[in-house]
Amino acid sequence: MKLSIIIVNFNTSDLLRNCVNRVYKSLNFGKIEKDSEVIVVDNASTDASVEMVEKKFPKVILIKNEQNLGFSKANNQGIRKASGKYILLLNSDTEVDKEALIKLVDHAEKETSFGAMGAKILNFDKSIQYSLGFAPTLPRVFYWMTFIDNIPNLTKFLKPYHIENSKFYTQKREVDWVSGVCILVPRKIIAKIGKLDENIFMYGEEVEWCYRIKNGGLRVIYNPEVVIYHHKGSSGGGKDAGIIEEFGSLIYFYSKYRSLPHLIILKILLIFGALLRTILFGIIVRNLEKASIYVKAVQMVR
Repeated sequence: MKLSIIIVNFNTSDLLRNCVNRVYKSLNFGKIEKDSEVIVVDNASTDASVEMVEKKFPKVILIKNEQNLGFSKANNQGIRKASGKYILLLNSDTEVDKEALIKLVDHAEKETSFGAMGAKILNFDKSIQYSLGFAPTLPRVFYWMTFIDNIPNLTKFLKPYHIENSKFYTQKREVDWVSGVCILVPRKIIAKIGKLDENIFMYGEEVEWCYRIKNGGLRVIYNPEVVIYHHKGSSGGGKDAGIIEEFGSLIYFYSKYRSLPHLIILKILLIFGALLRTILFGIIVRNLEKASIYVKAVQMVR
């Protein structure tokens, strides 16, 4: 088996149907369907997702959970079930380009010493979704929290935690992490560095995973030739809604890999950044919904 595609689902029945449809079209286009498998892990959906998969896609390997286990645990279930040489984690709210899967496999076969590969992730208007970056060091968290890394032309010097410069996404690059929306990892690498950290429920799990991959002496590659489309936020709540979870994941990351002084400084930076955004959205922009999210983020960090 060449490729195992793992899709975690929670109440995204219509999007999941489109996702799996596009996956099979891409597999057929690349003539690799017979050497591939699709695994759907359902996290106790209540919207008839399970029935839809059973009816529309009988070839899919379906894992039905009785409760929502989160992104990491559910993907790990799929990884344990998978038999492919390459493991692709794919969000349920994505649609792959017809050439995407064969390009992923072909590039993976040609690359040496790579541990993870990500794709160019687009909105449906074909604009870039920012989906990769560099390790969350304290300086980079500071640049992120103070908006310094949004200043044009500084990306190549600062190497931001979140790269929000569309020019960066035009060519193949080595980075520190790529989005879990679409990430390909060879099975042998997972056997070496381990599966996703199940202490992370959702958001930030790919940063921690890629950190272990990089520490294992392997490369994390962004490949813009592989294109997927993503309904951003449909399966997880969106960038701002997920900020609380991302802050929590960063705190966990620092608790796991950094010293106590570094953890304390991180929390100070996160609180400062959240307060800054609370003022921005609450007073200047007058978006009280976003402001309330950052108020909750401050409370979580404290």
